[in-house]
Amino acid sequence: MILLAKHIVDSDQWRLGLMDITVERNAFGRQVDSFETDLEVAGIAGSPVRAVFIRAPFVREAEEAAGVEVLARFRDRIVMCRQGNLLATAFHPELTSDRRTQQYFVDMIP
Repeated sequence: MILLAKHIVDSDQWRLGLMDITVERNAFGRQVDSFETDLEVAGIAGSPVRAVFIRAPFVREAEEAAGVEVLARFRDRIVMCRQGNLLATAFHPELTSDRRTQQYFVDMIP
């Protein structure tokens, strides 16, 4: 998410800058504040997706006019979005046995 973002709050860190989003780093706190929760994700059917947040960022602004689609929120914060063939998550889907997020990404390939 951080590398894909065009803007990072209070940072001049190098990034790819491919998605029309503004992210805030470590937005949920330090590593000791890491947590897991269940999320409803647009485009992923069935039970909620288990999301593991470790020093996670979140999307402060998503330019929907530029084609950014918000797929999931935790409380009022955007934690998953898509723009065209790009997918960004604030959580680590690879840390659970649920492969639906990875399958969603694979299914994006034309």
